[in-house]
Amino acid sequence: MDEKLYQEKLKKQQERHESLCRRCGACCGVLDGDPCVNLQKNADNTYFCRIYETRLGKQKTVSGKEFTCVLIRENCNNFGAVYPGCPYSS
Repeated sequence: MDEKLYQEKLKKQQERHESLCRRCGACCGVLDGDPCVNLQKNADNTYFCRIYETRLGKQKTVSGKEFTCVLIRENCNNFGAVYPGCPYSS
């Protein structure tokens, strides 16, 4: 497979993976009561990250605690995080 086709395949896989998200905010701290400062709630009770494209790396929670934002795949696979109803952790 040539490089261009490979990159297109990776992009489609990423888009498919991202489409699984239900925007519940669980992985960003909503369930533990100290969410990321960049997490915003929509009128329909879904959430979004204000800095999604640049979110990875050091961030802070509402209470000021520092944490490292990682891809949800890494969070579920490497750290064993399981969020109720999350399609990533099933």
